[in-house]
Amino acid sequence: QVQLVESGGGSVQAGGSLRLSCAPSVYTYYMGWFRQAPGKEREAVASIGSSGMTDYADSVKGRFIISRDDDAKNTLYLQMNSLVPEDTAMYYCAAGSLYDQRFVPSLAKEAYQYWGQGTQVTVSS
Repeated sequence: QVQLVESGGGSVQAGGSLRLSCAPSVYTYYMGWFRQAPGKEREAVASIGSSGMTDYADSVKGRFIISRDDDAKNTLYLQMNSLVPEDTAMYYCAAGSLYDQRFVPSLAKEAYQYWGQGTQVTVSS
């Protein structure tokens, strides 16, 4: 069983930045960040495959950067810049182990088998 521990959430004013971290207990092929605002569906934010390829939701392209540090026990990061109130949500780290999916990122929730508990991000105007 893979355990994911997120950190780095908090409150920030619009235009500010935050960096989220996710420490997995073991290596998985691909990882991603999702978010869920109150009353809304969980949506993809960004993903990274084992090849290093990345993919982003249109709403965060150019503002968020996903990365993974293989020297730091495969810790996953999400650098969030130019934050807007619409980015307010619970952010979840996810990890996937599907062999056929291993090289490429995925923004599909169904591709992920493991989920963290979430970390809250609140952006005020």
